[in-house]
Amino acid sequence: MSIVQSSNMTNPSPKSKTALSVYIQNFLDHCEVGKNQSPRTLQNYHHYLGRFQKWAGDIDVGTISLDMVQKYRLYLNRLTDEKSGKSGSDLLSIKTQNYHIIALRAFLKYLAKNDIASLAAEKIELSKIPARTVEYLTREELERIFQEPDQSNIRGLRDIAILETLYSTGLRVSELASLNRAQVDLQRREFMVRGKGRKPRIIFLSQQAADKITAYLNKRTDNFEPIFINHGRGKSGSIDDITLAEKHRLTTVSIENLVRKYALHAGIIKKVTPHVLRHSFATELLINGADIRSVQEMLGHASITTTQIYTHLTNRRLREVHEKFHK
Repeated sequence: MSIVQSSNMTNPSPKSKTALSVYIQNFLDHCEVGKNQSPRTLQNYHHYLGRFQKWAGDIDVGTISLDMVQKYRLYLNRLTDEKSGKSGSDLLSIKTQNYHIIALRAFLKYLAKNDIASLAAEKIELSKIPARTVEYLTREELERIFQEPDQSNIRGLRDIAILETLYSTGLRVSELASLNRAQVDLQRREFMVRGKGRKPRIIFLSQQAADKITAYLNKRTDNFEPIFINHGRGKSGSIDDITLAEKHRLTTVSIENLVRKYALHAGIIKKVTPHVLRHSFATELLINGADIRSVQEMLGHASITTTQIYTHLTNRRLREVHEKFHK
């Protein structure tokens, strides 16, 4: 990965051993080899730090100051979002701005760990953002969606298996799309996935979800390894061709589209995505008395803070207080 060299500020010689580009590349190499971080994380760091270098120039890392970071934050706050789809009319969200600063802090921590003089990461605070709220489905809404797939054909069997599995497990859509037959133990109804940061976690299937997957796989006549595949597209080819099997694997976009389709057919007004089914999984667990630490593990959250976004929906103590004292 090479960092774009462009400057909005004074740009010293890019050949300097303490040049920003040199250390950013070293940091990315460390993240890839030393920390074994995921390609997605590397891509994000490359993007965010590349933007910082493009703005600052190939400066000496020792010149990074709190004042410079403040000016960079003002730049980000006035920058239009290239992904907005509205001709750049939308500004970067506070959340996206924070992602840039998180990457910069990680880079500065790397410099400090390697005894390279620069700004202390701890001096940079993230912008406060409004507390997150989550969209989830009621049990009645879920039942309406589950009734939509036509289970008389293989596509419908696949789709109900996907819907039940998403809700039963709380899997991220990327984790579901990557599932293979040998990976999932349908008898014990459990398996292991590697989520964000390649961290392993155990996933448990409900009996209903396991039955739906079994019914779908029993209807299949191929030996493709992916659990969820496209049907009726192109030639079947050799069933031993791994490349062909991967071409048949259902994509995350296809899964998102089918979830949205069945929600619309079920008359659900709210926007329904695979992640909404993940939210529904977590909310149902907490409503029924699961402790937040267990839910954190099942969701694969690195921090309990992330899991706590659900607690305002499921605060049993507040409900008990309300029922006891509100007459």
